[in-house]
Amino acid sequence: MATPAERLRELGLTLPSVAAPAGSYIPARRAGSLVFTAGQLPFVDGTLPATGKVGAEVSPDDAHELARLCALNGLAAVDGLVGLDAVVGVVKVVGFVASAPGFTGQPGVVNGASELLSAVFGEAGRHARSAVGVAELPMGSPVEVELVVELS
Repeated sequence: MATPAERLRELGLTLPSVAAPAGSYIPARRAGSLVFTAGQLPFVDGTLPATGKVGAEVSPDDAHELARLCALNGLAAVDGLVGLDAVVGVVKVVGFVASAPGFTGQPGVVNGASELLSAVFGEAGRHARSAVGVAELPMGSPVEVELVVELS
């Protein structure tokens, strides 16, 4: 079976650089056999590709792709701390969706993150999850994703 790093390459993906914290926190922290990431925004080369509310300025399909980018950034934070191949499974994903009034498609948006993790880790990428609609996110981001992964 391919390692997570090999699987990323097979998917044509490269881990980005770990995003610099925008406050007094670190990108990821290990606690025993678990790594918790800080909330990850969908940065691409240090820039948010979109801002605004999902269901208004940002389409659910675009937000789905942004959630995927958040998960990729989360994997970069994990890799920077312990190395991606030390991960034996994804435990939990928490996705926050800046939602326009009446938008209730948060689970579909956060599926972007969940689907990426399943593609990278296979069955070990299946996880518990929360998909939460919020009024605002940092820097006007439409989505933010946190990961909890288990190490060998």
